[in-house]
Amino acid sequence: MKNGFMTRRTLLSTSGALLVTGALGLFTPAVAKGLAPTPSMRGGSNNYRPGAPIVDRIGGGGFWMTGTVRRAGDGSPLAGQRIQVWAHTTEGHERDPESHGATLTDANGNYRIEMPQIVPAFGQPHGHLAYDSGEFKTVFLRPVMRNARETTLNADFVLQPA
Repeated sequence: MKNGFMTRRTLLSTSGALLVTGALGLFTPAVAKGLAPTPSMRGGSNNYRPGAPIVDRIGGGGFWMTGTVRRAGDGSPLAGQRIQVWAHTTEGHERDPESHGATLTDANGNYRIEMPQIVPAFGQPHGHLAYDSGEFKTVFLRPVMRNARETTLNADFVLQPA
């Protein structure tokens, strides 16, 4: 049975371990690195049209593109940011001007725009989105839907100052 007193050997080894772990930074407090910016996706800028008009809806509607726009680092919502949307739909191809439109984020950094149902192009149902207003770095997204029957597609942006 051991007594409650620390031996010299235990004291030295414990002190040494504390010194080493402290020197390696294992006892430093965790520091949040912040929210990383969204990288552009390969193929996201295909058929992009600079300056697509801000619209209430693209075509006859029935499908919703939604998401949020936040600032890199602190994650604060960004109001009034322009998001352009285009896709291959039941009413047109993604290269057609009438398949493009833009919307602005609300006070909470949310956007929502109605458009025709997205249909597969090159075997994948997908949309294209872009932040391209200039205050932040341009980001192109090309999210793929799980299946062509879905009626919404969500894409979030985290923007880095330009």
